[in-house]
Amino acid sequence: MFRLGAAVAAILMSAAGASAAGFSELTRSWTENANAMEQIFQADATGLDYSVTRRPPADERHFTSEAVENKIVEVKRLLKVPKLRWMFENCFPNTLDTTVYYRKDDEGRNDTVVYTGDIHAMWLRDSGAQVWPYVRFANEDPELDAMLEGVIRRQFKCIVLDPYANAFLDPYDESPDHGWMSDNTDMKPELHERKWEIDSLCYPIRLAYHYWEVTGNTAVFDEIWLEAINAVLRTFREQQRKDGTTPYTFTRVTDRQLDTVCNDGKGNPVNPVGLICSAFRPSDDATTFQFLIPSNFFAVSSLRKAAEILRKVNDEQALADECLALADEVETALKEYAVVEHPKYGKIYAFEVDGFGNAFMMDDANVPSLLAMPYLGDVKVTDPVYQNTRRFVWSEDNPYFFRGEAGEGIGGPHIGYDMVWPMSIMMKAFTSTDDEEIRDCVEMLVNTDGGLGFMHESFHKDDASRFTRAWFAWQNTLFGELIITLIDDGKLDILNSIEVK
Repeated sequence: MFRLGAAVAAILMSAAGASAAGFSELTRSWTENANAMEQIFQADATGLDYSVTRRPPADERHFTSEAVENKIVEVKRLLKVPKLRWMFENCFPNTLDTTVYYRKDDEGRNDTVVYTGDIHAMWLRDSGAQVWPYVRFANEDPELDAMLEGVIRRQFKCIVLDPYANAFLDPYDESPDHGWMSDNTDMKPELHERKWEIDSLCYPIRLAYHYWEVTGNTAVFDEIWLEAINAVLRTFREQQRKDGTTPYTFTRVTDRQLDTVCNDGKGNPVNPVGLICSAFRPSDDATTFQFLIPSNFFAVSSLRKAAEILRKVNDEQALADECLALADEVETALKEYAVVEHPKYGKIYAFEVDGFGNAFMMDDANVPSLLAMPYLGDVKVTDPVYQNTRRFVWSEDNPYFFRGEAGEGIGGPHIGYDMVWPMSIMMKAFTSTDDEEIRDCVEMLVNTDGGLGFMHESFHKDDASRFTRAWFAWQNTLFGELIITLIDDGKLDILNSIEVK
């Protein structure tokens, strides 16, 4: 039985302090990572025993949902491929098992911190994505419902504290990691990191809207929500930079080019055409041209969701109209500036633009991405421009697409050359209408786990035993979400026909 004891914790949690030591420590040698994990798991068997879960023992799990456990049993009965069944059980509950800290705040309201995994901090993006697949079970499990409400409330509190921050510390942690306090920006003791990323403000709205749709619970839409959405509007408008200025700047002393921002922390110039600047990408890497297109699409859909909540729940018509007006303005600018003519693929969406006519033609694996826009509901999968873009990003014409003996997919400069992110393979499957393509994606995911039964941040295109981050809860839970989605979509036969190498 896999136990999250001292030996495992030493390996899986070693990156928790890596922010102080820098990126090189966070993305330590994948070979050492794989070898250490292999030594621990040799206690199970010399080979892989798919009947033995690698979840923590029940009494060591951070949070348990009866509804989620029932779903795991149900899905396992449906899946006929032993390794796929094993990986689903390991991965889907990983966020609940290892990263959720549910409490009550001083006023007795639900309050939940969700770590990203091996880093003891709460990213607004990651935490919103990590618990998203569990929302569907909220009506079946009052404790799960309360925990999810707590995540949303904690996210709103974080936005009110600093809408420009991407990652926050656990307020109940007695020894928080203040590794980035030396960054040249308006750091606060409550922050883990202060990289301005548009999607950090979108994921909480996406989660809250989905939770409201499923449960009808409006308790989270209180005064903290209203403060948060006002902060979102203010920040988005500031980052349209219509007057040529920005209250946000960021620099860091680092040996990584994309861990700091040029021009004294203001970034490359933009022409104020109505789009929103994002100093950093969802990968936490600095943008080149600050109008990050996938994130601007995400802002449009998020503002419209917020407007609906404000109108129907809060009776705040004026504030809802402000959200809609900003969404319309950004959408109009996207129509004019987001689409470029590619010599091979025709009209496609650029990854980044600056409003002056310059465009960066690539895609990054982190979501939001160009590939993932239909997954987030930002464009239709049938959109011809998206389909052209999809062919571009899943090709070697995308500089961060890698193909090798172990697999193929999109990576990014966060890890570098030849490292494929399973997240990109999942997004390809989520947005596919081709059964063979879906089968290929699932097979690749199952065959690139490095023998550990979990997803990783990235794996080497020629050798899946070379990977980064053995404990990355978002990718684990996302894999479980993909399997459930495919079953719901009538693709069980595809799942049961995959081949394990």
